Amino acid sequence: MENTRELFQIMTRRFGFLNKNCCSVGDHDISLVQSHILYEIDRQHHPSMQQIADTLGIDITTFSRQIQSLVKMNLVKKTPSSEDRRVSILSLTPGGKDAAAAIDKKMNAYLNEVFSHMSDFEKEIVVRSIRLLNSCMAKSAGCCNPMG
Repeated sequence: MENTRELFQIMTRRFGFLNKNCCSVGDHDISLVQSHILYEIDRQHHPSMQQIADTLGIDITTFSRQIQSLVKMNLVKKTPSSEDRRVSILSLTPGGKDAAAAIDKKMNAYLNEVFSHMSDFEKEIVVRSIRLLNSCMAKSAGCCNPMG
């Protein structure tokens, strides 16, 4: 049996998940975590800080530091909720929308290039397999906490 952990280690390295910065957009170096935050803020409708932190599985203290960095870069805006002033609503600034779109474009170009080395049938198998893996990972008790 092939060493599945090794397969995931190699895929993680090749995907650049271990790189400190995943992408430069304009004059900003954006970390992988920050790119995920931008993506989720863009995807969700007026999310709270807690919603995005929960979606990404990041503790709120670490998440707050990341948001502060993104606010300083003028990519994210924090606004108190009209219903509860203790809750902060997140949105992308015009620069944040541009950054999210640029990252999306780069990722899609990279994935299209990777998939160009496969037949349509192979691509379909990979996509179905990733869907299945994601679904099973969501059901696993060890999800997001492999050491727990």
